[in-house]
Amino acid sequence: MIARRLQINKWPEGQSSIRSGQTAALSPQQMSTIHIAVIAFNGISPFHLSVPTLVFDEQRKGIEMPRFSLKVCGFEPSPLSTSAGFDIQVRHGLEALDQADVIIMPSWRDTEERPPEPLLEALRQAYHRGTRIVGLCLGAFVLAEAGLLDGRKATTHWHWAAAFARRYPRVLLDADVLYAESDHLLTSAGTAAGLDCCLYLMQQLCGAEVTHKVARRLVVAPHRSGGQAQFIERPLPMAAEQDRIGQLLQWLGRNFTRNHSLDELADRTAMSRRSFTRHFRQLTGTTVGQWLLGQRLSHAQRLLESSDQSIEAIALEAGFGSALSLRQHFNASLRISPSAYRAQFVGRQA
Repeated sequence: MIARRLQINKWPEGQSSIRSGQTAALSPQQMSTIHIAVIAFNGISPFHLSVPTLVFDEQRKGIEMPRFSLKVCGFEPSPLSTSAGFDIQVRHGLEALDQADVIIMPSWRDTEERPPEPLLEALRQAYHRGTRIVGLCLGAFVLAEAGLLDGRKATTHWHWAAAFARRYPRVLLDADVLYAESDHLLTSAGTAAGLDCCLYLMQQLCGAEVTHKVARRLVVAPHRSGGQAQFIERPLPMAAEQDRIGQLLQWLGRNFTRNHSLDELADRTAMSRRSFTRHFRQLTGTTVGQWLLGQRLSHAQRLLESSDQSIEAIALEAGFGSALSLRQHFNASLRISPSAYRAQFVGRQA
């Protein structure tokens, strides 16, 4: 099994797995199958179950990537009921967790219900084996109930954040982010943030280039950083303003390496600077500067993975202006230097 043979999940507390570099250093042809277990239960939301299965269980022709073996497993007799009124058949029990490299716990059915002890114990054992464990949305409650999040940073759906904080005071809850990582534990905010979280996990396992291609197939944004706000309590933008911002985002996606002033971008949308910045944040959940930085970092990652250009040349092509600026932003956002990041992907050039 890849987690045991390559020790991909053993890294120091607080250090992201991409920094460990164990999986990323292998080409798709060299990499063993990555085993993923998704836990199902009575009352599960079909959406929350579909997110990890859509990201990791689809066979995507034309994208060179590792093979994922995904198993949906349960701890209750099958068939299982769903919150949508139909039943699902689950072929595997909790024994599937023993062979998993990654375990994904979808949003739990009831924050007031303590998950059964066999599930909690299975998660504890998996954690001690070094397995990566993901809690999507209210799945964070299950990880916390198992004691895995004590003393670690985590997030969950904003609506249940206060209840989570009261019940699990030892968890370092950050309710203002899309997803949070600590040790080999990953938690996400509500609903759609689960997709961002799964794409982030795929990036760690496969790299930014593969994840970008998969995201395009899914017709979703290729990168929303975990630090973006998960909820903004403001009215939604009007359709016309939303359309203008959307058109601008398409244009910026082709011109993100250029320097842009807020006044220039506001003019392109026929808005005042204040109105533009407000509507931009409403639509994207972040600032113009942070959005552009995310695009530039993603482009730099793809170049580092797939080209032999110098760091200086990549910095210029990605819009950072200098290698020093690229290194500073890389270290601040990804906690790794561009050179060290590139070294993880040497195997892809073989």
